[in-house]
Amino acid sequence: MRHLLAVAAGLAVLTTSACSAPAPPRAAASPAAPTGPATLPAPTGPHPVGTTVLQLKDTSRPDPWNLDADARELKVTLWYPAERKDGPRAPYMTQLESELLLRGKRIPGVPADTLSRTRTNAVTDAEPTGRKLPLVVLSPGFTNPMSTLTSLAEGLAGRGYVVAGIDHTYESHATTLTGGRVAECLACDSDSDPGFGTGAVAGRAADVSFVLDQLPAKWDGSSRIDRSRIAMVGQSLGGASALAAMVKDSRVRAGIDMDGTTYARIPKSGLSRPFMFLGSEKHVPGGPDTSWERDWKLLTGWKRWIVLTGAEHQSFTDAPLLADVLGIKPAYGVLPAARAAELTRTYVAAFLDQHLKSKPQPLLDKPSPRHPEAKLCPAACDRP
Repeated sequence: MRHLLAVAAGLAVLTTSACSAPAPPRAAASPAAPTGPATLPAPTGPHPVGTTVLQLKDTSRPDPWNLDADARELKVTLWYPAERKDGPRAPYMTQLESELLLRGKRIPGVPADTLSRTRTNAVTDAEPTGRKLPLVVLSPGFTNPMSTLTSLAEGLAGRGYVVAGIDHTYESHATTLTGGRVAECLACDSDSDPGFGTGAVAGRAADVSFVLDQLPAKWDGSSRIDRSRIAMVGQSLGGASALAAMVKDSRVRAGIDMDGTTYARIPKSGLSRPFMFLGSEKHVPGGPDTSWERDWKLLTGWKRWIVLTGAEHQSFTDAPLLADVLGIKPAYGVLPAARAAELTRTYVAAFLDQHLKSKPQPLLDKPSPRHPEAKLCPAACDRP
């Protein structure tokens, strides 16, 4: 698994470990002048969005990466429908997190606090509203903090979901824990080890189960959650972890893998709960990553496999939205940032609305003239 320089990767501003078969290289982009702070797109749903942070400690197991820690500590960020839209907007990340992330991703030439100045839409500790709200667990790609899925999280919360985003400690370049301690990426030197992916997704699945166990006692608004309606969505290794969590924990009723090679083995009896693959063109049938074809045969319930033309590995994250402030010019032919964010929000929300809110979504059943980039595989996907 390789870490690529962000400039060479074009729009892949926040590059991650492959944890997914590498795509054919696109032409390198020339550096551009950094612009001012980035602003995330506003949620399109009817609800204002609030957010809060929980610090959880699982004393039942040691940390898999830090041999000196006898418990697994997790930072969980919640986004949810809020009573009011007025109030201070939540920070995207701290200044130190921004500095460590830019250093870890090898992105030079911009102020160290650049990412911490990103403008979000959610109000810090706003009063939640609603009842019997579905819960969506989010998991980021390897080396990426949870904040890189903020646009998706805010979009879902505005549509009436509670979102629990998990920072899997020591798997990203910076995670702020209790007391302001910052955990750096202890796992970053292990991603080429044999069995890394299988072990990592198993650890993340354990994180998810622990968060589901703890949430009712740790958040005052948890009574608003309908715990019979839980789904999980992830990007890259986080997407692979969505499948692993579903195999391990029956509370997760539905899942989406956004461009992640899968590692957890589905039982021979199959997985009958709804699942969707949403990916870039390297995930077409017959492409370089064969894990989706392997698992597709074992998905025995409702399933979809959608590929977005022009998408790259980070198109399902905030990375393209941050490219300008980092002075990175997207490569030719890459899906524009705003369009990538819109398509990701649209297809993820359609899946969740259908399976957690029982609202049929024709968008998922046939090609859409409003979304021509989306191909329904395997039938509509050309082999390379």
